[in-house]
Amino acid sequence: MALQLEMVPAQTRVEKNGEGQRFDISPSATRTFLCTLIITGVIEQQSLDVSVWGSGDGESWGTKPLLMLPQRFYRGETRLILDLTLLPEIKYIRAAWVLNRWGRVAPVPRFVFGLQLEEISAVSGHTTAQKAALSS
Repeated sequence: MALQLEMVPAQTRVEKNGEGQRFDISPSATRTFLCTLIITGVIEQQSLDVSVWGSGDGESWGTKPLLMLPQRFYRGETRLILDLTLLPEIKYIRAAWVLNRWGRVAPVPRFVFGLQLEEISAVSGHTTAQKAALSS
């Protein structure tokens, strides 16, 4: 059965930078996910940066995200593919978000959004031999 991960539950209201819970992706057969960011609430003069981070042990998350979604300012839906087939050391993933507000000082930034990941068929063009060579 394909993994379905609710990295940030739909309709989550955030007013400061944060991180979601970690998810174990070891059971994934394809290690390839369709990431869907849905923003349903915003105020003017602010931006939202959402990223997906990976870890081998669930504790150390590195210095760079696995995936950085495009910066968003408005309501809407954004979809990207996260392909982890060449990163077998990644066992856990989690979402993180950064809010930015400019112009008027008040109110604080606020977004209402959700991030879902759905396991999909692998899209990598690499053969099994190429994957083994690239990951070693």
